[in-house]
Amino acid sequence: MKATTAGARMTIVAVTPPSVPRLRLEPTGSRRTLLDGAWWPRSTDPVAELPGLVLAIDQIRGPVTRLVLAAGGWDSHPRRLSVHGRVLRLGYFTSQPRGLLTAICDRNERVDLLVVAPDTASSTADAAMILAATTTNLVHAQNIILAVTAPAHRTAVNNAPEDAWETDGGRLGSVPAQRPVPEPAGC
Repeated sequence: MKATTAGARMTIVAVTPPSVPRLRLEPTGSRRTLLDGAWWPRSTDPVAELPGLVLAIDQIRGPVTRLVLAAGGWDSHPRRLSVHGRVLRLGYFTSQPRGLLTAICDRNERVDLLVVAPDTASSTADAAMILAATTTNLVHAQNIILAVTAPAHRTAVNNAPEDAWETDGGRLGSVPAQRPVPEPAGC
């Protein structure tokens, strides 16, 4: 028999009403996508942020029964959370990528969401959420922020045309001088 602590059995109840989540979901509902969308919480407090997200997912995919979260990035790690009259189980794992949240719904359906850090610039967050909710997205959650910021970073670093040419496969160096083309005789 496994010993449990009182803290692990305690259900946390949010004292404030659920917030409206900043959530973007893949529009077709396809189950063949890498990610189902993205969520941009306003803080790293799971008690304040998760109830609104859970209620939004409930409306689209059915009741959420469990959430799998990354161990890092949250202020606390409650194991049970009361949401709209039911108890939701929360699991925090070091093996879960930091930018990924998995919601398990009633019929064992998964909803995999990119979690955009609360302090992310709005333009970056918006671009990341759009990419995560794109049906053809092939970028994993932990790489999306880098994917949407990398081109801007490369442009800032490589602002000289020669540098851009070199990174695109061209070559730097001297170009051989062209010989003048002789004019046709008899002109």
